[in-house]
Amino acid sequence: MRVALMTAGSRGDVAPYTGLGHALARAGHEVTLVTHGRFEHLAKEAGLGFHALPVDPRAELESGAGRGLHRATTGPGKLARMIALARSLVADLADAMVAPACRADVLLLSAVLAPIGHVLAEGLDLPSLGVYLQPLAPTSEFLAPVVGVRSLGAAGNRLSARAVNAALDLIFIEAARTMRGRLGLPPEGVRATRHAREQQQWPVLHGFSPLVVPRPRDWRAGLDVCGYWWPHCPPTAQLPPRVRDFLLAGPPPVFVGLGSATVPDAERTSAALVAALRAAGLRGIVQRGWAGLHAEGDDMLTVDELPHALVFPHTAAVVHHAGAGTTAAALRAGVPSVPVPVQFDAAFWASRLASLGVSPGAVPLRHLDARALSTLLTRAARSDAHRDRARHLGTLIRAEDGCGPVVSWLDRLG
Repeated sequence: MRVALMTAGSRGDVAPYTGLGHALARAGHEVTLVTHGRFEHLAKEAGLGFHALPVDPRAELESGAGRGLHRATTGPGKLARMIALARSLVADLADAMVAPACRADVLLLSAVLAPIGHVLAEGLDLPSLGVYLQPLAPTSEFLAPVVGVRSLGAAGNRLSARAVNAALDLIFIEAARTMRGRLGLPPEGVRATRHAREQQQWPVLHGFSPLVVPRPRDWRAGLDVCGYWWPHCPPTAQLPPRVRDFLLAGPPPVFVGLGSATVPDAERTSAALVAALRAAGLRGIVQRGWAGLHAEGDDMLTVDELPHALVFPHTAAVVHHAGAGTTAAALRAGVPSVPVPVQFDAAFWASRLASLGVSPGAVPLRHLDARALSTLLTRAARSDAHRDRARHLGTLIRAEDGCGPVVSWLDRLG
């Protein structure tokens, strides 16, 4: 089948789908990754077709509006600012999704593009499947991931997810109305179409491990947890010689990276991270990322993008922003984590790591303190309990086949 795999956002919102797409291609499907132009190289490395969507997510995060996200002090506040930013960009995204959808037999939709993807699927009479990286469906068991981690009770937790989904729908109100008219569909609102999807039990497969987030017992039928979808790493990929040399030059270092997250002050953040490593007596590999981090000295190595699958297994611990993808990579590698949550779903994943026993705790970016981080680093890198638990969980997670259920779903369509 011709599969259009549609997603938008930062690298962490795209990279897992390269592994999923590669698995679908090996199963005989023709897969096109539909996402921002800056990620074309990821699709090509995975042997996938590519269709570029407009908008450069890094440029938007570094804009005045993007920087404004850091001024929000709560999850709902950050979400509101992100919705305002996204609404100004979504019309162009929606227009660019039409052409690849017209060439497809089936649409696979990430959570962020699902509202407009459903309009396309309905108008073009195509089957569609949700492929989500976060548990966004209402449940009484936990708060919506982008809101926070403190439970509001069964009713409050469910209400939080409904509110988040309604907020995401707000982004697409105008674009969906325009698209429905363009495709000759009746003028229904995004809320009505979401309700219809729920009533029809539209299928959503989730790309995270049930060992990390077990399927909520009160989810409706059609919502399932598969296991992680790993970013594609070419079999010939190797670490750069200077990274290999650094790894061999001393005890296992700590990897430090904030991925696609931006920070208000790169110099201050870098200094705090390096001071924490040195206070704990640990070497560090510091990834620049979109935050622009850096470190100097014989005990530190500053790097650009590296495949997590190649470098994480050689580390004593990983300091990261607790994005879904980096959280997964640390778990897969079987090494402890010290999260520095930045925004959105990061606090959710950080709390999961702590509850699983693979993290001694987190230091949110807004309260980043070298002394507190150093204490956590010492526990993460030198504690047998965290290390043993991480190794055991990593073995179990590596044995899962997250792509299998998606392949099976497509097989049933045929």
